[in-house]
Amino acid sequence: MLIGIMSDTHDNLPAIRKAVELFNRENVELVIHAGDFVAPFVARELKNLRAPLRGVFGNNDGERKGLYEALGIYDEIIELEADGMKIAVTHGTNEVLVRALARSRLYDVVVVGHTHRYEIVEEGRTILVNPGEVCGYLTGVRSVALLDTRKREVRIINLDTGELLGAMSL
Repeated sequence: MLIGIMSDTHDNLPAIRKAVELFNRENVELVIHAGDFVAPFVARELKNLRAPLRGVFGNNDGERKGLYEALGIYDEIIELEADGMKIAVTHGTNEVLVRALARSRLYDVVVVGHTHRYEIVEEGRTILVNPGEVCGYLTGVRSVALLDTRKREVRIINLDTGELLGAMSL
């Protein structure tokens, strides 16, 4: 299964549109959003995804009721399973929680956002993935990740240039 991973969209509709276009072009089968949608009107672009969207709240998601109604987002942490791969998703504001999830040996992949910096880090047998920021506000780099559960690899892609920013086999 090919999974698109995004975070920190922060209401940037043109950047969200680019991420959606990339995910649709790559034929992802699921999209994970690691929080900081910000407002429910982002659903306008996210509803163009051709794959289901699962996500969590971030620290800047003030309109939680509206995000629930528009996108079905309802929690700060979720667990998913894809092709036998166990995935935990949280925004990443609680570093102790992130480390505990990664070190628990319960998950193959832990997805976070919050820092706006893309990275792929090995933590024992778990891969910690931060796709960076879709919005591009803090780092100037708009990025997303693609997780291929069959090939067991994750790649970080620059939304503006298509450049591969990082990759790791699981």
